[in-house]
Amino acid sequence: MTMTAPIVSFRLPSELNSFVGRRHEIAEVKRLLSEARLVTLVGVGGVGKTRLALRVGYDLRRSFHDGVWLVELAALESAELLVQTVMESLEIQDRSVRPSIEVLIDHLHDKHLLLILDNCEHLLDRCARMAETLMRTVPGLRILATSRQSLGVAGEQTMPVPTLPMPDSNGSRPSTESLKQFDAIRLFAERAQAVLPGFEVTEANQEVVARICHRLDGIPLAIELAAVRLRAISVEQLLTRLDDRFRLLTMGARTAMPRQQTLRALIDWSYGLCTDQERLLWARLSVFSGGLDLEAAEQVCSGDGILTDEVVDLVVGLVGKSVLAREEHETTVRYRLLETIRQYGRERLRESGEEAELKARHRDWCHDLVSRAQREWFGPHQVAWFMRLHNEHSNLRTALDYCLTTPGEAERGLAIATALRFYWIAAASLREGRTWLDRLLSAGAEPTPARAGALCLDARLAVLQSDFAPAAEMLDECHSLSTKLGDAGILAGAAYVSGLAALIQRDFTGAVTFLGAAVEGHREAGEDMGMVNALMYLATAHSLLGHSDQAEAQYKECLALCEAREDHWFRSYTLWVYGIELWRQGDTAGAVEMEREAIRLKRPFDDRLGIALCIEALAWMAVDGAAERAAVLFGASQESWRSFGAPLLSYLSGYHDASEARARERLGGRAFETGFRKGTELIPDEAIAYAMCESVQVAEPAREAASPLTRRELEIAQLVAQGMTNKAIASTLVIAQRTAEGHVEHILNKLGFNSRAQIAAWVGEREQPLPGRSP
Repeated sequence: MTMTAPIVSFRLPSELNSFVGRRHEIAEVKRLLSEARLVTLVGVGGVGKTRLALRVGYDLRRSFHDGVWLVELAALESAELLVQTVMESLEIQDRSVRPSIEVLIDHLHDKHLLLILDNCEHLLDRCARMAETLMRTVPGLRILATSRQSLGVAGEQTMPVPTLPMPDSNGSRPSTESLKQFDAIRLFAERAQAVLPGFEVTEANQEVVARICHRLDGIPLAIELAAVRLRAISVEQLLTRLDDRFRLLTMGARTAMPRQQTLRALIDWSYGLCTDQERLLWARLSVFSGGLDLEAAEQVCSGDGILTDEVVDLVVGLVGKSVLAREEHETTVRYRLLETIRQYGRERLRESGEEAELKARHRDWCHDLVSRAQREWFGPHQVAWFMRLHNEHSNLRTALDYCLTTPGEAERGLAIATALRFYWIAAASLREGRTWLDRLLSAGAEPTPARAGALCLDARLAVLQSDFAPAAEMLDECHSLSTKLGDAGILAGAAYVSGLAALIQRDFTGAVTFLGAAVEGHREAGEDMGMVNALMYLATAHSLLGHSDQAEAQYKECLALCEAREDHWFRSYTLWVYGIELWRQGDTAGAVEMEREAIRLKRPFDDRLGIALCIEALAWMAVDGAAERAAVLFGASQESWRSFGAPLLSYLSGYHDASEARARERLGGRAFETGFRKGTELIPDEAIAYAMCESVQVAEPAREAASPLTRRELEIAQLVAQGMTNKAIASTLVIAQRTAEGHVEHILNKLGFNSRAQIAAWVGEREQPLPGRSP
């Protein structure tokens, strides 16, 4: 394989329209980030803090070895889920029971990355405490936050985000070309062209355009909201209406800051330009968090003044008025209210007296959604349902919070949380699922089927985190309650969880007993999904006991059931464990194909745990025929386990230990460590491609064991080899120039060199390709 520059991860949304101006601010934020580890962009809503942060993040994506990551907080209403939300944004699939902040710190401790925390103002105290903890414990971390006020953390650099530059209203009249260089004018012109193709700032209209931008105080959101009016009126008419509306602000108490009044007045105007039905829909849409699709709008917002078949035209109208932002999501379209506009809509909803009713409708919609997802999970639409629930995660949180905080709603909350059982697992949200279930179970103790089902799921999630003591207590209550209720389905589910716990704790005989009871219980109840889930692990327990014939027959039955239902999730896990059984029987080629097919099925879910399990199995299978390849796969697998905050499943650890020992023996300790280290340097996509024998270019590991340089020094040595000056290195890595100079001096001293050319030659000599593909 060929060595290339490192692949850098960054998780930033695509810009839906052009980014205008802000060159000075971008440069200033970069400068501040080179000197401080926490920079907070502050300013009024609509001033462009988020867009500025995203642009800086995009520009710096190659300066941070471990990427730039965005954490969107606007839709997060529960402060308790802050760290969990950060972990989800960083794609940390934590399966431990350790405190979330400890897992987050462990994941970040050796990383060099930029974390963008967007919209911190409503979670200010929690954000401040988290940022302070991370700054203290993660030396390679930089945080760029946006908020309406500073976080108040020691070492924080605060940068007020100004409004866009405009020409001086009292100065001499600039030329048309000079006027176009002002960011506010450029933004207005570009947004106007989007709704009125051919629009230009000319000699004839330049003064009016300049006055419009002045009237809007250069606030980007205000300019964008105003420019869309040119679809229906002229710039002269726009200015007249702005003058009329904003003149009203001088007639009463001015308790708000002028720029806040300007934005409020403009949103008032946008609201006034809407039809009565559009205003009603705007207010009702504010109950959604993190966006919605047309179906959701129709179900929640229709009725009492809006017919269902009228919703689509009203949505089109709100998109046209820039109230709703349209977002492409693969095969569907979603809509999002900008947070400032959503807050305005929520105020109007409260004033209307409909807030309680709309929140209840939103809860009902979420309940209906997850109920349908549960019914159809074991079937051909499984991947689509996973993506749908993933898109609605913020809305589901809002509904669960409503159930938790509204008297008499805990039962409904338990139903919603329990219907999400496979989503919590597939989305690697075990901790969050348990949190909701624990809180909802504590909120009500009625002996109902909903409680029994919630106890069973809570115990299951605890077992998957190897938290066996509380799981046993919940299973006892679940079994007692289900027996009284005569609910055979939940009793079978409890038997499954007991069997899974026995399997993980290496009690294979006990696992066979419990899982066998679960299979028969689900079979009698006609629950194919529960049956195939239990049957898969029953076969695994038989395999570990050496009952190969029984295990193979049960694996084949699982696959037949999955294929008949066009299932992906259970089929992928069955192929994983069935592949291990084939490998034990000596059919390595068939086993490898099963593991790779399992990875292909897991990719749409981004099931990194399942993929890591398959990569681990492929490492075992490569030992005898391609030991060097096995070493790389072992390294890639270890890096995955570290990111989960949990070790390899205990019941498979014997295979791991024996296979690794055999690979070390075949290669020798030094060669094994070299391959292993190369595996640890692979990012997830590279590791998957390597495991699948797909064509891929990967970066060399940052440091060989014998290298005298630190990881940072190696990074700088590579930039020196590219011919960069100290100033260019400082800019690339977002560090002070004197820091870069110090690093280069240390590199020269450590290597015994006296020139940058010698550093470049040394870097070139270290380039070694990864081991080739196995035959």
